[in-house]
Amino acid sequence: MPPIVLNARAAARPELGGVERWARELSALLPLRAPERYYVARPPEALVHRAGHAWEQTALPLRARRAGARLIFNPANTAPVAWAANVVVIHDVAVLRDPSWYSRAYVSWQRLLLPLLARRALHVVTVSQFSAGEIRELLGVGSDRISVIAGGVDERFSPRADPGAAARELGLARPYVLSVASATARKNLGALGPAAARLARAGVDLVAAGGSRPQFRERERASERDARDGIRRLGAVPERLLPGLYAGARAFVLPSLHEGFGLTCLEAMACGTAVVASTRGALPETCGDAALLVDPHDRDGLAQALERVLEDRPLSQRLVAAGRERARRYRWGATTDAVHELLDRLDLTPG
Repeated sequence: MPPIVLNARAAARPELGGVERWARELSALLPLRAPERYYVARPPEALVHRAGHAWEQTALPLRARRAGARLIFNPANTAPVAWAANVVVIHDVAVLRDPSWYSRAYVSWQRLLLPLLARRALHVVTVSQFSAGEIRELLGVGSDRISVIAGGVDERFSPRADPGAAARELGLARPYVLSVASATARKNLGALGPAAARLARAGVDLVAAGGSRPQFRERERASERDARDGIRRLGAVPERLLPGLYAGARAFVLPSLHEGFGLTCLEAMACGTAVVASTRGALPETCGDAALLVDPHDRDGLAQALERVLEDRPLSQRLVAAGRERARRYRWGATTDAVHELLDRLDLTPG
């Protein structure tokens, strides 16, 4: 049978968000699932970001054609538009829901690209029922062309993860509450300012891990914002430190205004950390009753929820137990199996 080409452009990026995690995991695991079926196409390091659009639209289809492939599997929101049989993972359509969260150039590109991809793709995969609803509404994709497949959590994310290395290398000398989110207005980290002030009085830091991207629109200079909200921003944290960083946190918080899935909440749960999350986007779907859910615009409510988690031991224990159980339902092995079965069926379907 002809191979299925895996577009590994996002897997080659040094950053690690949910999109990159999907690309890395699937690019590694699908070839293990069926070695004879998958060909991983990875661009040179210089072409993983903006310059990579040209690679994706031209060099990737040429590679697929030379390999004799019919399908290209694209796990990271983009795909070669001219290819006749793309399967593309659209994680969310936040850029269409609220363009103010992104740069003008990125919005213009996505307004052109996303509708083209959605219209021409053989099939669209997305990560939650919430995102599926938005794709139907904003991109006009019929339900028969959408499959919902959730992401996963790997076994490194565990209560047994050692927090010592993260504490030493990141200078975490005091107890801390953690957020893991890219530096973008959509993640709404500024809403945690009151929580940071109240936690500081109790000897607890509020720290945020996550880098930035050129397409993320920030309205304030980071130094001015940090001085005002009291949140300690760690920037991009090496992947090897993430499990211990989660495991060492007193609590985890994600106050996003929009999420297609919310993978970091599950990673925190898997590490035995109680979670406070927003009521927006897919977070209620992903977290269920294993997190305290708060309106992201309610800054005092976010602060109160974190104080409850830190002070109410029975509540914290309940959230930790429910979170670990919920995280067990999401494994990359199950994601890989579901994607493989879908791709195998689509590749065998005439047309």
